[in-house]
Amino acid sequence: MPKLGMEPIRREALVLATITEIGEQGTLDVTVSQIAKRAGVSSGLAHHYFGGKDQIFTAAMRHILKEYARAVGMAMKSKIGPRDRVEAIIRASFSEEQFDPVLVSAWTNFYVASQTSKDAKRLLRIYQSRLLSNLAYELRPLLGHKATHCAQGIAAMIDGLYIRRALGDDGIDPAHLVLAYLNAQLGTH
Repeated sequence: MPKLGMEPIRREALVLATITEIGEQGTLDVTVSQIAKRAGVSSGLAHHYFGGKDQIFTAAMRHILKEYARAVGMAMKSKIGPRDRVEAIIRASFSEEQFDPVLVSAWTNFYVASQTSKDAKRLLRIYQSRLLSNLAYELRPLLGHKATHCAQGIAAMIDGLYIRRALGDDGIDPAHLVLAYLNAQLGTH
């Protein structure tokens, strides 16, 4: 019989193992057995906690989104003006923690999963909606009615730069590129 309190620890280990396994393999074609082995638990226990591979993937995606939201929140915490807050969102999106190749690979594979998984699609829509609304809210005092358009451009660049990173393009500074776009939209250089 497991010790009281082990379930949350094992669940987290399975979620982190899922992210790492998908990220390193570069595909969703990983097995529960591979994930469980990486987490140091039996595949039966993984099935017991999550039910199946799709549920583990969804939990991993939730974890990634929660960590991203935490990183953005921390980055914005000390920023006062709207320009600084938009920059904080952009920089948090490309922080070393968030832009790690394994995590980026997992992100892009979750985008693929959203094509067939209702849960993954819902989570991605939540992420996209929050990113867009946070950007547009901060840009509105700076750009007025053009804020949503600029926010869409920034969000598209963030997503596109994640794809480029997943494909191995390390030759650009993504935050610098997106900030240059922001400056062009604001008419500053």
